[in-house]
Amino acid sequence: MKYMLLVYSPEEDWTEEERALCMVDSTAVCHELNEKGQFRAASPLHPVKTAASVRVRNGQQLVTSGPFAETKEQLGGYFIIYVPNLDEAIATASQLPSAKKGTIEVRPIFPLEGLPPDQFGRLASRSDQNSLPYMFLCYDDAQAWDEAGPAALQAAMQEAVQLTHKLDSRGQYVSASPLHPVSTATSVRIREGRRQVTDGPFAETREFLGGYYVILAKDLNEAVAIAAQHSGARVGTVEVRPIFELPNIPEHNDNDVVELQR
Repeated sequence: MKYMLLVYSPEEDWTEEERALCMVDSTAVCHELNEKGQFRAASPLHPVKTAASVRVRNGQQLVTSGPFAETKEQLGGYFIIYVPNLDEAIATASQLPSAKKGTIEVRPIFPLEGLPPDQFGRLASRSDQNSLPYMFLCYDDAQAWDEAGPAALQAAMQEAVQLTHKLDSRGQYVSASPLHPVSTATSVRIREGRRQVTDGPFAETREFLGGYYVILAKDLNEAVAIAAQHSGARVGTVEVRPIFELPNIPEHNDNDVVELQR
């Protein structure tokens, strides 16, 4: 099963030396997963001060600087893995160094039909250095979707799929998917050498992370313009974060993953 591991921690609690060591140790975990055929993608995100939050209300685009939520522990990175079950996903989350300072939220990824295959190879192979990677964190308002009804939600999901194909045709698509409901989340922490596992998401908020996109754009302005086209921006919030590309991350073979999904 495909899982996303969301890495939350207080940015100000890390020294530069600790941050560098964390990246080295996290990269080592990526290689261990890759040797077992369980690794898909991973990357830290640039600091939350680089974020932009996008909403569309009554046809007007509303953009604010900063993250979706002002919390001490912010999303600092992600891993996408393939493991047989939740227990193995929790075991992997427990290996991540950030679990000692923050929280790893484990979310199963929802296999939405019609999405283009992942194109993580575009990150490493792109020749246009003006093309930068960004992540969209799509925060949904559960109450608003309940009021809109299942038909409206289904239409919005299909509209989101159409956007992925539009991006794919332009070579800007890397990956996208909704996540299973926040009720399926598991939070993992390591404190004093002991693992703490709790049911539920990292933070209890009205708007919860419902899915993600990884795209390529020439700059933040273009990324924001694309985020405004996402159907979820009309109901919730799309947080745009630049991705920090780590060296020495395992190469991605998109064809192998397609076979695995089958």
